[in-house]
Amino acid sequence: MDGGSSDATCSVARKLGARVLPASRGRGSQLRIGAAAANAPLLCFLHADVRLDPPALRQIERLVESRPPGAYAFRLAIDREGLAYRIVEWGANVRSRWAGLPYGDQGLLVRREDYNAAGGYPPAPLMEDVALVRALRRTTRIRILPAALRVSARRWERDGVIRRTWANWRLLLAYLRGVPPERLALRYRPLCDAPPAGEPPA
Repeated sequence: MDGGSSDATCSVARKLGARVLPASRGRGSQLRIGAAAANAPLLCFLHADVRLDPPALRQIERLVESRPPGAYAFRLAIDREGLAYRIVEWGANVRSRWAGLPYGDQGLLVRREDYNAAGGYPPAPLMEDVALVRALRRTTRIRILPAALRVSARRWERDGVIRRTWANWRLLLAYLRGVPPERLALRYRPLCDAPPAGEPPA
């Protein structure tokens, strides 16, 4: 999916054999268009900053072969050393396993019929992953796979571990209280657009 990139991403992707689909900005819209363009019976959604280690790849292969009902997400693993990151991982994995609420950076594997029955990703600017998972819970079961999905630590490094984690929780709680994703996106964007500590604004 290309949401209006201005570099050579599209041409490089096409040269490497990828199919590039134009889309409006916003991950929800882009994921929705990508799912509609795919024709596989099992859909796998991954964020751009994650890495599939061999155990995670083997889990995907087994799910492709068996195509079990329901939806699946990985455990979260942050690609950086440090106690603070292990605590964030622990909290995310407890939330996803016991509250049944994995985030998009934990990946999502789901049968197409279950995805369609849940209404698919909403074209929302934020919380599209939470919205889909909550819809899936009404129609099927969400399981957490034993393998971990390794995600880049850049967001936590950029914003600070405590600040980023606290902001994520505030956004989630606001969304669950009914605040529209469009309003939440206005709060989220300034944090995302802020330069790393010690770096001047562009």
